[in-house]
Amino acid sequence: MKSSAIKPIETKFAPKPVGPYNQAVLVGNWLYCSGQIALDPETGVMIGNGNIEEETRQVLKNLMAVIEAAGGENSNVIRTTIYLTDLNDFTKVNDIYAETFGEIVSPARACVEVSNLPKGGKIEIDCIAWVEKSS
Repeated sequence: MKSSAIKPIETKFAPKPVGPYNQAVLVGNWLYCSGQIALDPETGVMIGNGNIEEETRQVLKNLMAVIEAAGGENSNVIRTTIYLTDLNDFTKVNDIYAETFGEIVSPARACVEVSNLPKGGKIEIDCIAWVEKSS
C-alpha cells in the first residue's frame, strides 16, 4: 500500500499523541483511531483525578473529536476496544458509553482489564469507524 493512501488525522480538540503515532489514520473509508485517555487537549493534564466517570466522559469526548475531524460521527463507529485497569468499573463505564453509542446500532466491542495505562489513567478506548467520503 502506498503511504499516500494513508492519511493522518489530527485535531486540536483531542490531545496530542504521547508517542510516535497519529490520533488516527484514514485508509480509504476506514478510520483507525488510536486509543484515547482522559487528557485535556488544551493542557495535556489528566482529567478526573482517578474518578472513572469523569475519565470516561473525557476519553469519549477526545475520541469523538478525532472521529469528527475525519468527517465522521458516533454512528460511523464499527468497533471499539475498552481497556480498564479495574473491571469493577465496567458498569459505570458502560452507562456512560451508552450515552455516546446507545441510541443507534451500537458498535461491536471488547473490554479488557489491563495492569496499567499511560499517565496513570483508569480507562483507554480505541476504535475503528467507516467514514463516507463526500464527493
